[in-house]
Amino acid sequence: MDKLHAVIEAAGTRLRPILMTTAATVVGHLPLVFAHGPGAGARNSIGITLVSGMIIGTAFTLFVVPAIYMLVAGVHKHSEAEENEVVYAPKKTMVTVPY
Repeated sequence: MDKLHAVIEAAGTRLRPILMTTAATVVGHLPLVFAHGPGAGARNSIGITLVSGMIIGTAFTLFVVPAIYMLVAGVHKHSEAEENEVVYAPKKTMVTVPY
């Protein structure tokens, strides 16, 4: 598998969990953004910072980091032996802890 397809597959695999986590965090912090009453100015500032930071961080995670990886990976040249090398991944296991 070439690098472009690997990056696209990895981004597609991580898209849903990242978006779900970001959406939950943003929705959870919306009351801070829309707060009113005593101390609302400080809470609004914190809420806006948290929400905008999550949105910008998510955009970087999903788009900028893979793009930079492709730029850096494109510069690094592999030998033909490295390209044809088979890498074995460990089996996925689930660890259970008795309660």
